[in-house]
Amino acid sequence: MTPLERAWYRGSAWLGLLAPLEWLYRAIVARRREAYRTGRRAVWQPPVPVVVVGNLSVGGTGKSPLVAWLVRWLGDNGWRPGIVSRGYGGKAERYPLAVTAETSVAQSGDEPLMLARQTGVPLVVDPDRPQAARWLIEHAQCDIVVADDGLQHYALGRTLELVVVDARRGFGNRRCLPRGPLREPLERLRDVDALIGNGGKVPLADDEEGAAPRFSLTLSPVAWRHLTSGECHPVEHPPFGPGESVAALAGIGHPQRFFDTLEALGIAHEKHAFGDHHRFSAADLPKEASVVVMTAKDAVKCTDFVDERCWALDVEAKPEPAFVTWWAERVEGWKRDRG
Repeated sequence: MTPLERAWYRGSAWLGLLAPLEWLYRAIVARRREAYRTGRRAVWQPPVPVVVVGNLSVGGTGKSPLVAWLVRWLGDNGWRPGIVSRGYGGKAERYPLAVTAETSVAQSGDEPLMLARQTGVPLVVDPDRPQAARWLIEHAQCDIVVADDGLQHYALGRTLELVVVDARRGFGNRRCLPRGPLREPLERLRDVDALIGNGGKVPLADDEEGAAPRFSLTLSPVAWRHLTSGECHPVEHPPFGPGESVAALAGIGHPQRFFDTLEALGIAHEKHAFGDHHRFSAADLPKEASVVVMTAKDAVKCTDFVDERCWALDVEAKPEPAFVTWWAERVEGWKRDRG
């Protein structure tokens, strides 16, 4: 976490100096959204349902595991889902880029490649999200599109908006950039369809009670995956002994979440935190450690140089039953609409 991010979540008084920049930012955000709402900027509404999974704040909240859960559920229930993503951290020679398990992470970005490998559904990266959605519909015959991130990308029309929040950190000082971590004001929550807390329901202030219904999910570790052989072990049976020195690498939005998971599993480790979307190299693998563990998101960036010591801890999203019921009701409505 950067010093600025720490200040956001500690409510540091000096951030008040950034108030004029926050006002300017809020004005730009409001004007941009109004332009899409009034038609001054074009919005393309696809002929299939579009589900946007996003966040209101900067940094990781657990969106991608929820996206993976959604598309698996849709596939199990007779839909042909596809995923669109911006592909942050990647740069392709041309777009749209159809991402497969063999795509270079330098082209796709880490989260899209991870999702392509985890889910096997069609996934397209494009800064122009409407163009990505068109590709999925026309070339992959997808009948529903899930957008990984993109809450603020209004050029792509949407049927449902799901906002994921880190329940432990919440919204920090509840201020917009650069004074706080919010990409949009908290009033935006009144327009979304559901607010999902990663780790518990997110508490809201009295003046926010008109916001969307709130649910919770947990990210549950499911397996240790060896990064050179692909061998998997149940999470309850680590493939390394208590006497081995374990180095834990995390280049995600909130690295402490990964370290906390390891502690809950009883894995003593040395922490190595990096910035979100960090470009790993062989030099980042601690030479003194006998075991190196990392997130699935980081593992896709280390494929070319991992060694026998390296393992990924795979996790899955587990939404609460109330959300599953709520979600199923909405999907059933779309099914009726399409005949």
